[in-house]
Amino acid sequence: MLLEVQPEPVPLLTDVHGVVRVRTSRVTLASVVHAFRSGATAEELAQQFPSVELADVYAVVIYYLRHREEVDRYLRDREVDARTVRETNEARYDPAGIRDCLLNRRTR
Repeated sequence: MLLEVQPEPVPLLTDVHGVVRVRTSRVTLASVVHAFRSGATAEELAQQFPSVELADVYAVVIYYLRHREEVDRYLRDREVDARTVRETNEARYDPAGIRDCLLNRRTR
């Protein structure tokens, strides 16, 4: 009997905000790649992200390894976007003293 090999789609979807996530979970490609780069195995990733199936973790890691330049560029772009948003918010709302202000509200 011959095995009929079928192509498997990569279990990654881009949401309306441009964030790449694993299937319909809330787990981001960035989270998986960061944990993988930190030395986590696929099994550890599946435990860390229980909403993602082990097969999908392997597929995402394989995708990352085969498209490292593109994924790294995407991750760098997301970091730049996050930094820009943070700087904009800090310019609009001075973060100095915000912790004390919030703690004071809590004790009222």
